[in-house]
Amino acid sequence: MGYRGYAALILRTTYQSLTLPEGLIPRSHEWLGGTAAKWNEQTHTWRFPAGSTLTFGYLENPNDIYRYKSSAYQFIGFEELTEFPREFDYRYLFSRKRKLRGSPVPTLVRSTTNPDGIGADWVYERFQPDHPEKRDAGRDFISSLLDDNPHIDQADYERALKNLDPVTQLQLRRGVWKVVKEGNKFKRDWFRFCDCSPQGGRSIRFWDLAATEPKPGKDPDWTVGARVKLVDGTYYIEDIQRFRGSPGEVESRVASTADMDGKEIAIFMEQEPGASGKIVIDDFARGSLLGYDFRGVKSTGNKEIRANVYSAACFNRHVALIRAGWNSDLINESVAFPNPKIHDDQVDAVAGAIAELSDEPVECGWGTSRIKGKRS
Repeated sequence: MGYRGYAALILRTTYQSLTLPEGLIPRSHEWLGGTAAKWNEQTHTWRFPAGSTLTFGYLENPNDIYRYKSSAYQFIGFEELTEFPREFDYRYLFSRKRKLRGSPVPTLVRSTTNPDGIGADWVYERFQPDHPEKRDAGRDFISSLLDDNPHIDQADYERALKNLDPVTQLQLRRGVWKVVKEGNKFKRDWFRFCDCSPQGGRSIRFWDLAATEPKPGKDPDWTVGARVKLVDGTYYIEDIQRFRGSPGEVESRVASTADMDGKEIAIFMEQEPGASGKIVIDDFARGSLLGYDFRGVKSTGNKEIRANVYSAACFNRHVALIRAGWNSDLINESVAFPNPKIHDDQVDAVAGAIAELSDEPVECGWGTSRIKGKRS
């Protein structure tokens, strides 16, 4: 940081990630707090006596890249690269890597990452970490495992990893990328992709609720809302909303998603057995989803049976995913299903949506009929 005008930028997906305990901003204060560098809380920037700067930023939404449109940096770093869902964001920041002619400093883009994360597929394709030869000049991948870090309590970390499912254990402990275990319901090559769904048909949103906040050592279920459209016998998975939160946070997110979808999108929600399930549905109907085409759906049969309609549609190439950051998580979960150690909430939500769409009333020339898998 001794060169006047030298600028460095380090990015994460959210500002919160930067400020968590042992996050990049708290760590920077540990290292630089007693030096001549000055911290600017408004811009999240350290300025050094020579005039060089170190800035912390984030790319949470697609338009966040344009926050840096008029900037120039000689170093750009991505922390936990596989958490970035959009490869375009990563590539766009290369346009901000530049320097004045004659400057002796190099321009660099560097990243750290683990094999898991929503962007794991594009990161793997770009760097080919387990390939014996480099995919492209300048795309070096340097593997580093737990044994390479002498400062961490390795035994304690090993014990913590045992709380995870075997797939995640292999990813985080051994750095294995292609480790997803396939179940017997879905295959990866059954999924098709497209940029957008066609006109016509009907879209619905199906919710599989959970209302447990994540806590240390716990891995609760996810709340998932799958929006699926049926057009000419093909189910287009248009959007997946997947999150964890308290009951109040879940209700707020369901309501905001309904507002985003619009009132022309019917909303279905899995109704848990018993009086408590009826109360939840009634609360939504009278409260945050009042005025929407909303109804509860009683679950029948076990999860594997309910997933059959989704599995059969994939097998027959009647499912297409709209390209988005959630694609990888949905496919990974689907091909691992059924596996008691891996979440299946996305499978439940998509299967619920497909089941409702494939069994809806259809107007025919001789009256109203019900058909499976295709609308006339």
